[in-house]
Amino acid sequence: MASVGFIGAGNMGFAIIKGISGTNDPNIKLFAFDTKPEMLERLAPLGVTACGSAAGLTEKCDYIFLAVKPQQLEGVLKEIAPAVTAEKVIISICAGISAEYIRSMTIPDAKVVPVMPNTPLLLGEGASALAKCGNVPDSEFEFVKNIFASCGKVAVVPENKMREVIAVNGSSPAFIYLFAKAFVEYAADVGIDPDAAKELFAQSLIGSAKMITDSGNTIDELIKMVSSPGGTTLAGLDELYGGKLEETIKKACESCTRRAYELSKQ
Repeated sequence: MASVGFIGAGNMGFAIIKGISGTNDPNIKLFAFDTKPEMLERLAPLGVTACGSAAGLTEKCDYIFLAVKPQQLEGVLKEIAPAVTAEKVIISICAGISAEYIRSMTIPDAKVVPVMPNTPLLLGEGASALAKCGNVPDSEFEFVKNIFASCGKVAVVPENKMREVIAVNGSSPAFIYLFAKAFVEYAADVGIDPDAAKELFAQSLIGSAKMITDSGNTIDELIKMVSSPGGTTLAGLDELYGGKLEETIKKACESCTRRAYELSKQ
C-alpha cells in the first residue's frame, strides 16, 4: 500500500488527485492538507483523507506532493522538514523550484521529483514534464510518472531543463487561450456567432494537435499543406510573419524562463 499526500489542494492538486482516484488502484491511499477547508471538502467524495497539518501529512505518507505556490514553499518546507526522511519521495510541482533547494530546506539526501504539469490535467488531458534526480530509484520514479500518465501525457526531461520547459507546457495553455481569444473576437467583429466560432476554433486546435502528433509530417510540412499558392492562408501567414509572431512567442518563452530562475532564488 502506497500512501500519497498532497500539500495544497487547489486546481492542480485537485486535478492530479482526480487522476489517481480515477485509476481505482486499491494499493494507493490518498491524503491531503490545505489551509482552506473547502478545498478538502471537495476531495471527500474521492476517498481522500484530510490531514490537520502539512507536517502530519508528511509523517503519514510515502509520497508527498508539494502543490502550493512557489512563494509559499519556504514556509511549507520549514514545517515539514522534521518529518522528511530518506525513504520518502517529494514531488514538487512548484514552478522554478529545484530539487537542490528542497534538499537544502529539508535533508541533504531527500528524494525529489520535480514536475511541471499544466491545467488541462483537470480534464485528464494534461501534459507533464518530469525530471529523474539521481537518488530516486527507478521504481519510485515510475510510480510518480504513472500518476501523471493517469491524467494526460508525460515526458521526461533533464533536471537542468525543468525551468526552460515551463514555457513549453506549463504556461503555453495561457498563450494558446490568448491566441484563441483573438480568433473569437475577430469572428464577433465580422458578425459570426462567438459560440459557433469558439467551437470551430477549438476543434481546429484539437485537429491540428492530432496532425502534429499523428500525421508523420513535420510542422513546416503541415503549414504547407494548408497553404495553397496565392490563397487565403498565405495572405494571413504573411501578416503573421510580418508581425514577427514566432519571434514574439520565443520572447514570451524567454520571459517565462527568466521568471522561473527568479523564483528559484527567492
